[in-house]
Amino acid sequence: MKKTLLVLLVLVLLSPLVLLPLMGLSLTDIGANARVGAGLGAKLACSGRYLGGLDAAQVVDDLASYTPLYRLVQIRYDDEEKSASANMPGMPPVVARFRPGLGCSLEIGDTRALDRVAVAPLPGIDGAWPRGGHVDTVEPKVQAQLDALLAADNAAGRNTRAMVVVRDGTIAAEAYADGFDAQTPLFGWSMGKSLTAILIGHLEYIGKADIAERQLFPAWQGDGRADISLENMLQMLSGLDFNERYAAGSDATRMLFESHSAAAVALASPLQYPPGERFAYSSGTTNLLTRLWVERMGGTEKAVNYLLGEILAPLGMTRTTFEPDASGVFVGSSYIYASARDWARLGLLMLNGGEVNGTRLLSEDWVRRAASPNGSANEPRYGYQFWLNAGGAKLRWPDLPADAYVMSGNRKQSVMVVPSHSAVLVRLGWSGGRYPMERHYAALLSALEAANE
Repeated sequence: MKKTLLVLLVLVLLSPLVLLPLMGLSLTDIGANARVGAGLGAKLACSGRYLGGLDAAQVVDDLASYTPLYRLVQIRYDDEEKSASANMPGMPPVVARFRPGLGCSLEIGDTRALDRVAVAPLPGIDGAWPRGGHVDTVEPKVQAQLDALLAADNAAGRNTRAMVVVRDGTIAAEAYADGFDAQTPLFGWSMGKSLTAILIGHLEYIGKADIAERQLFPAWQGDGRADISLENMLQMLSGLDFNERYAAGSDATRMLFESHSAAAVALASPLQYPPGERFAYSSGTTNLLTRLWVERMGGTEKAVNYLLGEILAPLGMTRTTFEPDASGVFVGSSYIYASARDWARLGLLMLNGGEVNGTRLLSEDWVRRAASPNGSANEPRYGYQFWLNAGGAKLRWPDLPADAYVMSGNRKQSVMVVPSHSAVLVRLGWSGGRYPMERHYAALLSALEAANE
């Protein structure tokens, strides 16, 4: 009798009518709910296994941090094909497939733009960090503070996986949780927005873009969207009516988990506000920027190999993958995996005014503008896809220097640049709740100061 009741309970829980609401999704469109749940499951499973090297149990734990009901979703791996599929009850599976050099993409529609890409392998780079992987610059006082913070985080269940402290262009300390190390690519979610901005800054540097240019896409000709400037898009001042709420049927979830082209969702969005007036955080806007990047680079294959050979390789970022959608355009809003050291290299590029390892990728003026407030009345503390401490009526993080700015991603990922301390601070992990970033980074800056005494 008890066994029968248990089976009935499982069947009820597996019913979409019960499962989806418990996952925080509505009943108004069961099909959309199921596709979002399965799309997220397949994408994170594929990338987690074939990029991040996570085992199946860790992937499920990561998914379950969004809702425990993900433990009931069926995830299957095909290690020969390097793909992952996710099944919501009563729905066909959603599949994500790994491609070398490209990472994982959901198999939605025509994927020939991905299938025909030949990715040139990056050469190994020897030498000291940041060009190579040799680190002998650890400062004991800073390392002790970092070790204590990581241990405290994980004792409190915050699931911190990697932390790095850079001072004056060298690694002062780094710490990793069990199962992760300096080579492990880690998911950054919206920190990809900052890399996208850097790509656009590089377009400007090589003369393929102008920050003031308008009429960016043919689909916008003939209406008010033609007045959206490239700088408006970088500062989230496009005025587009894009629904960033992460619920089934919203623009954001359709973009990431249901669309052949992530950029197409925002491309079709109408204007809600006049361009340049109002800040509205929009992942769709970022994916329009990566679409522009791919177009100006001459298509997917040229864009991928330029990114690898002319940007990531000079930076020493050999453990980084920027993943595209099925149409062959990078999902700049969300899908980048990089080691903690590679994330630190991106921060160092900004700290150094656009130059690392003797290679200049950005103008100093672009870096200054990227870390400057926007002109909106409602939220000026946002630069070119970076969150700023200063620029508004009060500091965003009162305990941190006013010149600090940060790449920020879901699950409390962050890369903070602090020019006044010549420092870059990195935290990667998988925290579902609150995270004391401000307190931790203040402690690390104090440790850097103490190390000088």
